[in-house]
Amino acid sequence: MSAEPPFEQFNTRRRSPGAWLAEEPSPRQGLWLGIALALISALPVLLATYPQMVDYPAHMARFHVMLTRDHSPFLQRYYGFEWRWMGNLGADLLIRPLSAVMPFEAAGRLIAGIIPVLTGLGILAAEWALRRRIGLGSMLAFIFIWSPALHLGFLNFGLSLALALFAFALWVELEGKSWRSWLFMPIGIVVWLCHVSGWGVLGILVFGYEWQRHKGIEAFFKPMPLTLPFIGLLAFGGSSQLISYGRNWDVYKEAVWRQAMRGSIQWLDYTCLGLIALVLIGSIAMRRFDGRLGWAGVIMLLLALVMPRHIFGGDLVDARMISSGLLVSCLALSWKTPRWLLLLAPMIFLGRLGLTTDQWITGSRQTAELLKALDHVPQGARIASLVVTERGLWGYNTQEHTGAWAVVRKDALNNSNFALPKVHMLTIREGGDRFRDPFHRLLIRPGRPIDLSTYIPARSADWLWYIGWEEPAKLPAGAAIVARGHGWLLARLAKPVGDS
Repeated sequence: MSAEPPFEQFNTRRRSPGAWLAEEPSPRQGLWLGIALALISALPVLLATYPQMVDYPAHMARFHVMLTRDHSPFLQRYYGFEWRWMGNLGADLLIRPLSAVMPFEAAGRLIAGIIPVLTGLGILAAEWALRRRIGLGSMLAFIFIWSPALHLGFLNFGLSLALALFAFALWVELEGKSWRSWLFMPIGIVVWLCHVSGWGVLGILVFGYEWQRHKGIEAFFKPMPLTLPFIGLLAFGGSSQLISYGRNWDVYKEAVWRQAMRGSIQWLDYTCLGLIALVLIGSIAMRRFDGRLGWAGVIMLLLALVMPRHIFGGDLVDARMISSGLLVSCLALSWKTPRWLLLLAPMIFLGRLGLTTDQWITGSRQTAELLKALDHVPQGARIASLVVTERGLWGYNTQEHTGAWAVVRKDALNNSNFALPKVHMLTIREGGDRFRDPFHRLLIRPGRPIDLSTYIPARSADWLWYIGWEEPAKLPAGAAIVARGHGWLLARLAKPVGDS
């Protein structure tokens, strides 16, 4: 892996449009273009009232319980909350001060919006620290701001990844400072607190940078200031039983690599992934791959092949490393580019961003329609929600955790929450072991009748909130439909014998 090559300037006296496009842009021009793109990355959140990240409503429900449980008898009855320091607290730490100065739902939306912006700015910071310009690397790395992890709503990981990029840029800027190691002890803890996977990315970035510079044992010791959170892992990380490859791991591994750029249109996502792969392979072959970031990108992609799916209760750990590895690998591209290519390269990012924004606007309207069901239930209701998702769906069913809005709006008991014992801070006191994610979701083949007569969470609830385009063929015994709308129905459940 080599450092970047020189750029051949075109020697022209006339500044015709073609000549202007053929020239190398100035560092300031590249920087301003990058900042504009980073700000534009928040467009889906700006234009959609309800962020369409799959897990977003469940995060909002947890935040609501965390902040208001002491003042709500319903939340005290239905939920427990055990605050503890661990490597998965980024948005949880942000929501408290933000909700103190603005409405709660606006604070959640702000967090969702600043994560893509911070990630974009972190990309710029990393390239600027290395090259003092913004070029093709950043333009292609922007494509991975809206990664599958962000579409799924991994807020804490997204925040930690953005901070890891900024921290890496600072590591480069402080080269030769004797106090750099001391400063990065608390920085490592902050990144870890946001999310352990982002902390891992930071460690790999630092190691890859130092390996390119030293190519020896010294590179292994350079990231040592970042290792303090190992104490936290030992204290709060959980049992080794929570480290798992899951069932059918070979099928799963193949799927997450195919879905490395999963958005909404399968052929387009495959095409973009293939194009990025060709650019990276070609750049490596032509020695236009900057090892100061390239080693880290390659290490992340190799680790994704062998890493388990679950670590300390976190899901899709290896999938997060794939998108992070591709982002960093794009940043390693060391081509200096003419102005026309710098302007053309972001078109993939902008096109995909436009598709995401359009789908978010449509999905937000659907969420608003689904939330009409809550107008028909009392405060503190016990609601079993069920969301139908079609098997084989390439895009995302962004309504999978819509039921969690019942917690936010009605202090309700609901089964859409992340409440795995000894993993999540939120616990559920009623409803049993299956009154939580993922038992609120029904994966089904098109055309198959939907039978809810034996739906287990309904046994512990007074209301059934069904979300799906096909009406169920059967409801639980004694259920009476109270209201229905486009894609949903609400039914009053019969109380079991002996339930007072």
